[in-house]
Amino acid sequence: MKKKSLFTIILIGILLSFGLAGCTNPNASANSKDANSGVTATEVRIATQPSPFAASIFVAKEKGYLEEELQKTGVKVTWTSFAAGPPMNEAFAAGQEDIGIAGDVPTILAKASGQKTLIFAKASSGEQTLALVVKPDSEIKSAGDLKGKKVAFVKGSYGHHLLGLILQNAGLTFNDIESVNLPVADISNAVAQGQVAAGVVWEPGLTKGVKNNQVKVLADGTGIKSNNIFYIVTQEYAQNNPVVVEAYIKALNRAAEYIKSNPQEAAEAIQTDINLPADELVNLFTKYDYTPAIDTNDIDELKVVEAFCKEQGLSQANVNINEFVNTEYLKNSGLIN
Repeated sequence: MKKKSLFTIILIGILLSFGLAGCTNPNASANSKDANSGVTATEVRIATQPSPFAASIFVAKEKGYLEEELQKTGVKVTWTSFAAGPPMNEAFAAGQEDIGIAGDVPTILAKASGQKTLIFAKASSGEQTLALVVKPDSEIKSAGDLKGKKVAFVKGSYGHHLLGLILQNAGLTFNDIESVNLPVADISNAVAQGQVAAGVVWEPGLTKGVKNNQVKVLADGTGIKSNNIFYIVTQEYAQNNPVVVEAYIKALNRAAEYIKSNPQEAAEAIQTDINLPADELVNLFTKYDYTPAIDTNDIDELKVVEAFCKEQGLSQANVNINEFVNTEYLKNSGLIN
């Protein structure tokens, strides 16, 4: 009888120890719960650029929309600002960022180089936000007059592609001009000083150059290029944290609506993020569409851009645009059907 009682006590103790171990393993329980809820991360690292094309995410930041949308997830936000796309791409390659922003050409070039990212939303678009400019008193009256002339642009930028389209419409190619690769901040001055005959610039430098009578617009993207800027996310982060990506989209959409209905207040809220006076931002807002939804026209345009990158030798690998653009997060956010 004593042996039986002792055996029973030992058996119960073993069973209880297993039961308690299962109940007191916080990692196993939390991981299972988080995976089922669409969130496994505790942080989302967001890379931004101080440009009006990124206005909606700055509004979402300053108005607290992103924090509100993420409140139930327990995910905190870490912000990093990059002066341009290349250093941001380096940070992504090093695994230091989760979500970023870039123009169509840089986004495709990064993907072609092996970056494991996907496009999940649009940051902005605007046909008049990017333009080919010349001196106000230039003898160049049309793109056809650029033959044999020096033309400045940022190689590998969406301005590079716009110039290609403008030349194509004029019956020219890059072989017909003398290409000059310059930082966008230097192009208006180079045009004004006659160092180059024309150049491609984007906002806010475009408006500033025209306002200061340094340059005038020869041609912009009207009718030929949307000048789309996209949000990218690493594939691993998106797969493991779909709820975070969807919360990001919802915050962007709220911000886009706020910019449209309250441009002055929106400009005042983000002027330090973009380093521009509020009145200048209000004027620039009219050139942009901040709707985060991606449609079939955007996807078709990306395919044209991808072909351009290969034709110009900017990239070697093929990028499957239909796979690169993932609209499921937009659908789950209620922005598209």
